[in-house]
Amino acid sequence: MNPADHQQYSIRGMEIADLNQVVAIEQRCSQSPWSLKQFQQSLDDSEVLVGAGKIIGFSVVASILNEAEIHNVAVHSDHQGLGLGSLMLEHVITHLPAATTQLHLEVRASNFRAIRLYLQNGFIQVGERRDYYKTEYGREDALLMSRSVGTDSE
Repeated sequence: MNPADHQQYSIRGMEIADLNQVVAIEQRCSQSPWSLKQFQQSLDDSEVLVGAGKIIGFSVVASILNEAEIHNVAVHSDHQGLGLGSLMLEHVITHLPAATTQLHLEVRASNFRAIRLYLQNGFIQVGERRDYYKTEYGREDALLMSRSVGTDSE
């Protein structure tokens, strides 16, 4: 996607009125979708990606002291492959609190598109949780990934 095309999208804080659209995206994209209550409890840590007046993606990122963790991120399946995941991830990274030095996440070992996105954006695998996620056939590992952020490396 041409960077100029990203101008048709905006990212803003998630609001209560957004929750039904967010839950619908989550149910469409996730093998283990979050509940409405989970999104309600994370409202202060959440943002939505808006295009053509509709919510097409979201992120949930919690920060404490000098660390942050991506808890959930998704782009509606009809809008995947357009660079919007990169747009959202870049937004997350550039809008972390100034004190943040590390950003963490976990991802299904089978989610190759997400893993590629994270690797392209400076994340490295730092661990693994065996049999962490439920699947229709049993369980699946989670990869733990992390990257440095900010300018504290001086």
